[in-house]
Amino acid sequence: MPNWKEVLEEIQSEQGRGTPNPLDHVRRKYLALIEKKTGRNVIAYYSGWLQKPQSSDTIVNDKDKNALMVNIHKMDRTKGLDLILHTPGGDLAATESIVDYMYSMFGENIRAIIPQISMSAGTMIALSCKEIMMGKQSNLGPIDPQIGGVACQAVLDEFEQAKNDIRANPTSAALWQVIISKYHPTFLGICQNAIDWSEKLALEWLIRNMSKANINRAKKILKEFGDHKTNKSHARHISKQACKEIGLNIVNMEDDHELQDLILTVHHAFMHTFSNSMAVKIVENQFGVAFVEAIPLQQNQSFFAQ
Repeated sequence: MPNWKEVLEEIQSEQGRGTPNPLDHVRRKYLALIEKKTGRNVIAYYSGWLQKPQSSDTIVNDKDKNALMVNIHKMDRTKGLDLILHTPGGDLAATESIVDYMYSMFGENIRAIIPQISMSAGTMIALSCKEIMMGKQSNLGPIDPQIGGVACQAVLDEFEQAKNDIRANPTSAALWQVIISKYHPTFLGICQNAIDWSEKLALEWLIRNMSKANINRAKKILKEFGDHKTNKSHARHISKQACKEIGLNIVNMEDDHELQDLILTVHHAFMHTFSNSMAVKIVENQFGVAFVEAIPLQQNQSFFAQ
């Protein structure tokens, strides 16, 4: 299995030979080899949030649909799609739009591959696929909606606790007033709507693709991933084994050592790219077509790389 150091050495070797853009060269070489190995289209959907946590462009957003449109153009869509995901998540509306677009392009023939982490909205995208390939190092995460970093369900639970406490002990109203007064008007409704929306989408996608017509199985999966009380924290990392036990269609990355090596080499190549360039997000396919979101020294900018 290739490690971080070995992939860096290959990049440095390409640089020493005078290869133009060695970071791009190595990524694209192994993405093409994945397609050759599987016979399926492959798109790597990568965020550099681990290397550049200060950037707001690392999350799932509406620009990502443009990135997918660029990548999918001229693909033979009958081959299906392997979507390699590495993202912290992001906007729910953008996620819904992205999943709908991928369905319109590939139907249900989409497989998610998780080399390391795909959290929140990234997990929702994975749940919309027919199966998910994970390794021992791979993690998904809870999908309970957050507003400003605060769990919507936690807000609603806190409000219920306030009502119960005040009903049982009216003198506690002054204390709760300090807490509840921080909520802006309609905030509770916004939280409830966000929960209802995310659960509706996830359940529909699970029934359509991951768990087919098994509604009870889909509801169990939704309960495990969507319940804030169950997961305690939105940052919880859910392992491959836990995903299997919950009921997801999980494919072991380790079952095909050649494919595993190719996937992890691609992963390390993306990590080196984010560490050694201004890129904060890259969506790239087996043909070397890429949409790159970058942070130049003075302002944010998107650009295409062919």
